[in-house]
Amino acid sequence: MAAHSTPRAVLLDALGTLISFEPPAPRLRLALRERLGIDVGAAAAEAAIRAEISYYRVHLHEGRDAAALADLRARCADAMRPALPVHASTELLTEALLDALRFFAYPDAAPALQALRAAGIRTVVVSNWDHSLHERLAETGLASLVDGAVASAEAGAAKPERAIFEAALALAGTRDAWHVGDTVAADVDGALAAGLTPVLIARHEEPAMPDGVTVIESLAELIPLALSR
Repeated sequence: MAAHSTPRAVLLDALGTLISFEPPAPRLRLALRERLGIDVGAAAAEAAIRAEISYYRVHLHEGRDAAALADLRARCADAMRPALPVHASTELLTEALLDALRFFAYPDAAPALQALRAAGIRTVVVSNWDHSLHERLAETGLASLVDGAVASAEAGAAKPERAIFEAALALAGTRDAWHVGDTVAADVDGALAAGLTPVLIARHEEPAMPDGVTVIESLAELIPLALSR
């Protein structure tokens, strides 16, 4: 369904919609060199990050609170070990991994959130993420600009499951909502199944879309859509 009429709330995905991250492998290589005095090389750093991402994607739902997240981070760090030609403690590898992860808000994110708030439209972030979603929103300067955030690990359900959208709608305080995200399966299909109006943000290329779904290239395009009457 195409986006139309002013919603009372807008739900937004996090990664690829509001925030992104710097390439982590070069930062991991630097962090290990600073701590160990050894250059593991670009190939090993890339392989280590690939291993960490693969492990994280399978286990991210386990990072439901601060304690569980700390354990998950340690296991993610250990998942890098076979790819690295160094001997290091789990604690050191975890520190290096966290140093390698640097997130940033897209330039259009804060202005769009501010404009939605000024128009009286509530905003809630709903993302397949662990408990650190709140930390990431804070460090990128977006936490104070939204009315809430729901991570899949905390909700016990991941997009496209209806339950995580229901948790976000409870924070929004209304069912009159759109959902903005960058993936068809998780965001568009999930929003439609939950009875929400989907908006796909395609920052780099436009995927094949079902007829009638609104596609934008920037969050700046969301404002005139949301405020049209």
